[in-house]
Amino acid sequence: MPVFSQTITNYWKSQFLNGDVIYNDKVLSITINPDLSEDHRVMVLETTDGRVMTVMTPGIADKLDLFKVHELSVLNFRQKLKEAGIILHGADNIFYFSEAEKNVLLQESLEGTLRQLTEQDDEIFSEFESSASEQDLDDAYVELDHWAVFGSFEENRLVCAASMYPWEEDTQIADLGVLTLTSFRGKGHARKVVRSISKYAFKQGYESQYRCQLDNEASTFLAKASGLTLFGKWDVISPDCTVGKYL
Repeated sequence: MPVFSQTITNYWKSQFLNGDVIYNDKVLSITINPDLSEDHRVMVLETTDGRVMTVMTPGIADKLDLFKVHELSVLNFRQKLKEAGIILHGADNIFYFSEAEKNVLLQESLEGTLRQLTEQDDEIFSEFESSASEQDLDDAYVELDHWAVFGSFEENRLVCAASMYPWEEDTQIADLGVLTLTSFRGKGHARKVVRSISKYAFKQGYESQYRCQLDNEASTFLAKASGLTLFGKWDVISPDCTVGKYL
């Protein structure tokens, strides 16, 4: 089992174990937290060790009739969500560098035509954006005004970029996005950029976080090729679901 930093493990414990734990067995835990935002009134995290942690508002728990449950499987829990009309958004794979891989990266000398980008690269970055599709731009969410931005060049042209922003206030985790122009994919640009920006984040005291949808095979492959390790699958209630609002 990979070992992740205390920053990562403590963050997710704070998200899923902060409140009244009303159910807990070897696989499933259910926590009630009245302070959850409307957008996060139901969350589920399935970690790679097989554990499934859930957290929800008291109103949702009451609707699912969970306060008096003595035995519950993950399958039955998901069936309860379905029967109550609670739709989840669709899980993201969450990747981090393990402590072992982080140590490797910190000692690595990253080479190639890549560098950190600044506001002085506005013209170069605008040209890069104009060469990408709207769908790719939306999916990657790479912005020049983010906390950190790195780019890889080919023949003096920016062909791949990654950017990071702090995941949440008072949390030393930086969420990253990466985009490579279509005709320059498969050449190792994205791997180098992901590792470079992650090394920068580590040196600033942040953990690098990489997210992608479960069915995004190319993004999952990139995460693993970059040395990241799957931590778990994280899901939240769909923004289109009205069940449990204002309860």
